[in-house]
Amino acid sequence: MLSLVIFLPLFGALFILAAPSLEEKRIKWVALAVTILDFLVSLPLWFRYDGDSGVLFQLGQSAEWIPSLGIRYEVALDGISLLLVLLVTFIMPLVVVGSVKTITRRHREFYTLLLALQTFMLGAFAARDLFLFYMFWELMVVPMFLIIGIWGGKPRIYAALKFFIYTLFGSLPMLVAVLYLYTKLKAQAAADPSIEAAYSLDALSSLTLTLKEQWLCFIAFGLSFAVKVPMFPFHTWLPDAHTEAPTPGSVVLAGVLLKMGGYGFLRFAIPFFPLAVQQAVPALYFFAVVGIVYAALVALVQTDVKRLVAYSSVSHMGLIVLGIFALNPDGVRGGVYQMLAHGLTTGGLFLLVGMLYERRHTREFSEFGGVAHRMPVYAFFFLAITLGSIGMPGLNGFVGEFLIFLGTFRESPVTAFIAVTGVILGAWYMLTTVKKIFFGEIRNDANRSLVDIDRREIAVLAPLLLMIIIMGVMPAPFLNKMEASVQAVVQGYMTAVGR
Repeated sequence: MLSLVIFLPLFGALFILAAPSLEEKRIKWVALAVTILDFLVSLPLWFRYDGDSGVLFQLGQSAEWIPSLGIRYEVALDGISLLLVLLVTFIMPLVVVGSVKTITRRHREFYTLLLALQTFMLGAFAARDLFLFYMFWELMVVPMFLIIGIWGGKPRIYAALKFFIYTLFGSLPMLVAVLYLYTKLKAQAAADPSIEAAYSLDALSSLTLTLKEQWLCFIAFGLSFAVKVPMFPFHTWLPDAHTEAPTPGSVVLAGVLLKMGGYGFLRFAIPFFPLAVQQAVPALYFFAVVGIVYAALVALVQTDVKRLVAYSSVSHMGLIVLGIFALNPDGVRGGVYQMLAHGLTTGGLFLLVGMLYERRHTREFSEFGGVAHRMPVYAFFFLAITLGSIGMPGLNGFVGEFLIFLGTFRESPVTAFIAVTGVILGAWYMLTTVKKIFFGEIRNDANRSLVDIDRREIAVLAPLLLMIIIMGVMPAPFLNKMEASVQAVVQGYMTAVGR
């Protein structure tokens, strides 16, 4: 079942690529059918995963791949990866529907890349073999690079190259560390026959590393994850990538790809290098808080709506990192929950900005004002999703932020207090955005001919808003699914550092 969820989009991509007689207008329908089918196939995973069973990783599948090198095809889900896999399968059909008017050329290539990217993202979240994870991690870069570089705005080549170079800069040290860990484990296995020399995460958990080795490996892994989050000061690629990417690319980037960094810290950095993490926490707090406040201040002075949302994404991701490295149950719960919430709200905001751009071909605040008079339904969705983004009680952003600050305050009240200013600034710039675009009189005659969103666009936004509300008023089902995994991360860390 899990392997089918992972590879079904890739099969769809290969079908689109291998069917030259398929008309371009039908390619979108094929891509939509594949993503909807993948979502339906993934839904039973929610019901089959038993968080109370005492077994952390479930629904797994394993097979020999390259036995001479200790590499296996091994996938399984815990409560954290389960939620992120479902986030991917939920968002991707909405991305396809939202791309109908945005993508007007080279449909075959675009939807092939989009479906392949879905497989790589799902594979990275489900991988239980370190080499397999790294393979999916690297493969994700190629489709996104091409999506930005081919279908993006005018400076798209610059934005795509910057994204690629930053990602490569982070990933190559991780590859060196991956190879070092396997070599180290192989040496230990030669002295102790009970140890298996493999890239399997279960096998690597028996690895013994000195503090120096933990630090070197943590820097290598952490650099890659920090770039992907992205954490300050590695964030500068994100505003350019978001601004120049086509709307579907921005939604996938904000909704899913950025979560890979937070997931990597939880799955690899904290369990494998706990002593280094313990010593690095003050620095991580510092960079997270600087990112939260700095990005919020920069967002305040933006004149382009999409670039403002991009900087808001940097600020929110800093908040997620802060929760993760609180390293207590509340903080980690909040970090994971905020990853889900951010995927929905920020993905929704990029869809909304794209819809407005399709009508006016500009994203400058100075071009708008009074839009609610012409587009009341659009204004309703924009305001509702904005309220979710700024953490209004009753919507999904509030739950994650509350848990993050609760966990952070227990470890460092000063850090929590400073980080709260980022949330206040977030409310300021987002509500100011709503005011500038929607309220007041129509000053630009071009806005008088605006047409409200149609049924297709409502069909994209309504499921997002529904999930934002459900997660806001009923967080317990999501928190229950992740509880055992969160406890395992925190207790494993506490045991390793002797707390």
